Amino acid sequence: MLPAKVNFRLDGKRALVTGAGRGIGLAAAAALADAGAAVTLAARSAGEIEAAAAAIRDAGGAAEAMVLDVSDLPGVTAALAGQSFDILVNNAGTNRPQPFLDVSIENYDAIMSLNVRSAFFVAQAVAKGMVAAGRGGSIINVSSQMGHVGAANRSVYCASKWAMEGMTKAMAVELGPHNIRVNTLGPTFIETPLTRPFFENAAFRDSVVAKIKLGRVGQVEDLTGAIVFLASDASALMTGSALVVDGGWTAD
Repeated sequence: MLPAKVNFRLDGKRALVTGAGRGIGLAAAAALADAGAAVTLAARSAGEIEAAAAAIRDAGGAAEAMVLDVSDLPGVTAALAGQSFDILVNNAGTNRPQPFLDVSIENYDAIMSLNVRSAFFVAQAVAKGMVAAGRGGSIINVSSQMGHVGAANRSVYCASKWAMEGMTKAMAVELGPHNIRVNTLGPTFIETPLTRPFFENAAFRDSVVAKIKLGRVGQVEDLTGAIVFLASDASALMTGSALVVDGGWTAD
């Protein structure tokens, strides 16, 4: 007898994507909507996410905008209270590359506040709704290959993403009994509006490509299949794991 067909569809599911106005977040929202989910795009910039949500609707998907600054924790609590999502793509994050010996307190606090503190409490707020609804769910914390290795000028960013990897495993342990799965997505360098200016420096681009075994910088489309996989029943027995999409960066 043949096994059941793999189900990547998300029909009837509600998804929240943070940092959804552009780049990885927008790509995630569009991919989830294309798989059938009703997607809420959250970000600080109202015009940007409203335009993004409209573009998804124009393409036949279900999408709405939520103006939300995830660093405003009382605002997060208020916005997500009583909400019930089946999927969270916990994507909002930042980086301020700086040599370790020059890292400022201001930059340290900015990175750790958004990448760890905000991500932690957004996940907590969504998980509370998932537990209350009793349907289970999937939380995808957008980490990085830098949550598995180190790199020059990225000591704080690495610290934040290693922290995300650890909290993801702990969340998976506690939320498993509620059938809530928690995993990380670990991209390599992806060309987005945020990173594109860095790649205009040929030496930097060459140094990045030299570490990626497949010989090219990542595009957002390289991540969308992994996001839908983690969100869907296709990954039903996967929790507390890291799905690294790095072109082989961490292979050596």
